[in-house]
Amino acid sequence: MNDLTDLYQSVILDHNRRPRNYQVLPTANRVGSGNNPLCGDEITVYVKLEGDRIADISFQGSGCAISQASASLMTVNLKGKTIKEAEAIAADVMKLITTGEVKDDEMSDLSALAGVHQFPARIKCATLSWHAALNAAKGEARPATTEKTSD
Repeated sequence: MNDLTDLYQSVILDHNRRPRNYQVLPTANRVGSGNNPLCGDEITVYVKLEGDRIADISFQGSGCAISQASASLMTVNLKGKTIKEAEAIAADVMKLITTGEVKDDEMSDLSALAGVHQFPARIKCATLSWHAALNAAKGEARPATTEKTSD
């Protein structure tokens, strides 16, 4: 398990220090946003859809290292995917973040997010960008939030 902890630390730190796709995407035809009021994380995700494929994706925002690293990892892993594929990847990531379970044959850079499950207060930080990206891809205008709503 020490290898996974080392992976978690190095990947999270790298993506926080040098986030991939951190920019406004001028060609975006969908935008999603989200906030985590408990931690102060805020994110805007820009998506360029071509048909049902995410041709390009980027983000901007502020927040803790986990939220920024997760958003960076998300853009790298969703670019080029269909909305259906993105939903499946996001579901796998949500499970990974909440359970910490990584199958040896499924190790990837996303496996670094498994370490978040050890810090329950940070799960919302890690999932916020994924919710915002799916909202954007599906054309949902409502901002993603980590808090339950009463609707």
